[in-house]
Amino acid sequence: MKFTKEHEWLRTEGDTIVVGITAHATTQLGDIVFVELPDVGTIVSKDDEIVVIESVKAASDILTPIDGEVVAVNDALADNPALANEDPTGEGWFFKIKASDLSQIDAYMDEAAYNDFIS
Repeated sequence: MKFTKEHEWLRTEGDTIVVGITAHATTQLGDIVFVELPDVGTIVSKDDEIVVIESVKAASDILTPIDGEVVAVNDALADNPALANEDPTGEGWFFKIKASDLSQIDAYMDEAAYNDFIS
């Protein structure tokens, strides 16, 4: 997995990248009560605002970490946004992108570097 400074995680599955937010992010946000996901088929560029999260503490945007096309979204979050709190790196994933340039993820931190970043 790779991690962004915006507290997103990225997991590679072939030429697809699964994206979610880290446990650290969910702790900072508090209980997540609403998630607005993009439409499948949306073409995105790195740093586009793609997801809106509302929690008991704040509203926050998730930025697209890479260029590509949204090929799947986690519809379970619409009915149960708390999944992002309960299992942020598993069932609480947000969306999947078919990467235009898979090498873009090389710029992000590995787990050790991310842990140093948040400490």
